[in-house]
Amino acid sequence: MMNFKGFGVVACGTMRAELRKLAADGFLDADALFFTSPGLHEWQRELEKQLDRQLRRAREVSERVIVVYGERCFLDSADPGRNTDALLREHGAEFRRVRARTCFDMMADEDERERIAGGQKVRWLTPGWITHWDYIFKDWDEGLANEMFPAHDKAVVLDALGYFDELMRESPERILEISDWMKIPLEAAPVSLDRLKLLLVAGTSPVRLGES
Repeated sequence: MMNFKGFGVVACGTMRAELRKLAADGFLDADALFFTSPGLHEWQRELEKQLDRQLRRAREVSERVIVVYGERCFLDSADPGRNTDALLREHGAEFRRVRARTCFDMMADEDERERIAGGQKVRWLTPGWITHWDYIFKDWDEGLANEMFPAHDKAVVLDALGYFDELMRESPERILEISDWMKIPLEAAPVSLDRLKLLLVAGTSPVRLGES
């Protein structure tokens, strides 16, 4: 069994539930888990600020840090080459980012997403997006939502936690509310945590930043 002792983990808050589950199951026995607020791709300067703070905190408890952020989660509008890996390089220490482009890619690779999509254009989500929906999209007005979401055939939650089914039982009106706001159907696709586990294990090996 993989041992994560000696590693700290810094992650986006949208991945909190999945990582907490792996920790509770005994798989992710890292020194500590640190999370930024969810959905900070909407506020890039705040993402930069919080990621810097959590990286510093992680380095106080562990010499090695695995960063659970996608390559495309941060993109500097003034400098397109300044992405998540650029931020990590600027921090001046060794970090091992999981090799994924987005949080959706952490839950299902491109082949699996194509299989799930079945030829349809899908807006991918994870349970963390639904949990923090009001916060992530607090600055969106109806016009922006109408511009972005209806370009897709549906939205799919890549769910390894049984979250969507539980929400459907307890608060079905919440699913309808989000679906109505997006103006597209909202459904879930069951996936496992296996891909995330593999990415975390790979993150314990030194790799060059920029590999996704």
